[in-house]
Amino acid sequence: MSTLLITHPACLGHEPGEHHPECPDRLRAVLKALEDESFADLARQEAPVASTEQLCRVHPKEYVEAILGVRPAADELAMIDADTLMSAGSAEAALRAAGAVVAAVDAVATAQAGAAFAAVRPPGHHATPTLPGGFCLFSNVAIGARHAQAKHGIGKVAILDFDVHHGQGTQATVETDPSLFYASTHQSPFYPGTGSTRERGIDGNVVNVPLMANSGSNEFRAAWGDRILPQLDRFAPDMVIVSAGFDAHLRDPLAQLRLDTEDFAWITGELVGIARTHSRGRIVSALEGGYDLEALADSAAAHVRVLMQG
Repeated sequence: MSTLLITHPACLGHEPGEHHPECPDRLRAVLKALEDESFADLARQEAPVASTEQLCRVHPKEYVEAILGVRPAADELAMIDADTLMSAGSAEAALRAAGAVVAAVDAVATAQAGAAFAAVRPPGHHATPTLPGGFCLFSNVAIGARHAQAKHGIGKVAILDFDVHHGQGTQATVETDPSLFYASTHQSPFYPGTGSTRERGIDGNVVNVPLMANSGSNEFRAAWGDRILPQLDRFAPDMVIVSAGFDAHLRDPLAQLRLDTEDFAWITGELVGIARTHSRGRIVSALEGGYDLEALADSAAAHVRVLMQG
């Protein structure tokens, strides 16, 4: 069964300003890497716009309307917080980013694809139900998880996050609902200051493994192999969703973990294995962080290559 790439040109229209690290070139680098002939069998689809109903499974309607109501003029920016800005194209980009994850869930849930990767921006895992931030506007993967349950009757959904920053927004959706599972490795102490091992959700459905600055492959693989994967296996998800951030790479300028491309290929393989065991192979992935363009492109390509082999 094919692996599906979902993206949309509108995701390039989110312009948070000159020199901002979450720039359109990030997505261009990923998409260029996926044009290599080794990805010739990758199915491709344009992302739809997420509906208000889909967004409101995670965010209150007032929040959705407030974000979509920010429409700066073509040459202006609106500051949402110190790091998060919106341009004239940001609202559509955010709708396409969330819509891509919803479409990925649809494709995998209905066996139209074996796996799906949403190559989108802005990212989503820092957006809580009621607060944007950390470059994020809508909680893309949480919206996808809720859609899987509401539209396809999928019971238990696991969200796995290897971005270098803790996804406090995703965790805020998961931590009170035992039908969801969230696990994260992330640098700590670091932005956003959450993700302690003490944050365990309800019935142990949240697993955080903070990593000290300069931690590398050994620490990362031990965190997943010894701590997270056994608990994920016990949760036995019906669908796996990945927050695929590649900013834990040793070349990334915004963080101080020291992973290499092979570490991202390794964890992808482990998550594919969990999906194969418990979820009929159903796995969806969405792009989060990654700010060195070469490292991002290489790591995303390695990630998708393993999804295609799954």
